[in-house]
Amino acid sequence: MTNKVLEDEQPSLTYAQQWLSSWNRFWFTRRDPAVLGVLRILVGGMLLYTHLIWSFELSTFFGGEEALLPSSLRETLVPNASYRWSHFDWIGPALLWPAHIAALLVFAMFTVGVLTRITGVFSALLVISYANRATGTQFGLDQINCFLAVYLALGPSGQFLSVDRWLHRKEQGRAVEKSTMANLSIRLIQVHLCIVYLFAGMGKLLGDRWWNGDAIWGAVANYEYQTIELTWLSEWMWLVNLITYGALIWEVCYPFLIWPRLTRPLFLCMAICVHLGIGISMGMMTFGLIMVFANLSFISSDWIRGASQKWLPASLL
Repeated sequence: MTNKVLEDEQPSLTYAQQWLSSWNRFWFTRRDPAVLGVLRILVGGMLLYTHLIWSFELSTFFGGEEALLPSSLRETLVPNASYRWSHFDWIGPALLWPAHIAALLVFAMFTVGVLTRITGVFSALLVISYANRATGTQFGLDQINCFLAVYLALGPSGQFLSVDRWLHRKEQGRAVEKSTMANLSIRLIQVHLCIVYLFAGMGKLLGDRWWNGDAIWGAVANYEYQTIELTWLSEWMWLVNLITYGALIWEVCYPFLIWPRLTRPLFLCMAICVHLGIGISMGMMTFGLIMVFANLSFISSDWIRGASQKWLPASLL
C-alpha cells in the first residue's frame, strides 16, 4: 500500500520539479549582455531626445506654481499625486535650467555608456521624476520610457558597445562574461512588454468598432493625427476590415506566440510594421520607435554579437 502511494505521488513530484527547473532557466540563466548594450544606446538616445524637447517649454510644464499645471493642482487630475515624487517639487525657478541640463548630461552619458551603473540608475529616476511632474501630458511613450529605463538600470547594459567597456577592455582585456542579471533584465522587459500588449488587446475587445472591423478607419480619418492622406481607404473597406482584424489578432496573440521560435519572427516583423506604420501615418514616430526598440529584446544576443564583430572594433564588444 505504501509503495502504491509513493508511485502515485512520483509523477506529480516530477512535474513540480520540471516546472521549477523551467522557471529557474527562464529567469536565472546566464546571458550575454549584448542585447542590453544595443537597447541602452537606442533607449538612451530616445530619453535624451524626448527630454531635450522639453527644453522648448521647460518653465511652462515644470515651473512650479507658475507652470501650466501648478503643483498644487496636480491632485485634481491624479489622485494621490503628492506621493508621486518629483525633484521639480524640491527646486526653485533659479535651479530649473541647471537641473534640466544636468539631466540631459546624465542621459547622454548613459547612452554612450559612461559610468553606466550610476548613470543608468539616475536616468531611470529622472525619467520617472519628469513623468510624475508632467501630470496630464503623459502618453504611452513616457510609460514605455520609464519601464525600459528601470530594467536597463538593473542589468549590466554597459558591458557592450560602451565607453565603460572600451576602458575595461583596454585595461584588462577580458571578454564579457555572461550574467544572471543580464538575463533577468531582458526577461523583465519581455514580460512587461507582453503585459502591455495583452491589456491593450483586451481593451480593444471591449470596443464595438474593433468587432465591426472599422476601427482603423476611425484612426486614419482623424485629421488631428493624420500625417499621410489615407482617406482613400474609404473605397476599400474590405482592406480596412482586414487591417483592423489583423492588428487585433496580432496584439491579443502576441503575449503567447512571441515566445515559440517558430512564430517569433512573424510577430516581430508584424510589430515593426505596425509601430512604424502608426509612426509614419499618424505622426507618432517616437512612440513607434520606442515600441520597436522594446521588441528588440526578443532578438538573440548571439546574432547581435556575431553581426557586431563584422563591423565594430573588438574593444567595444
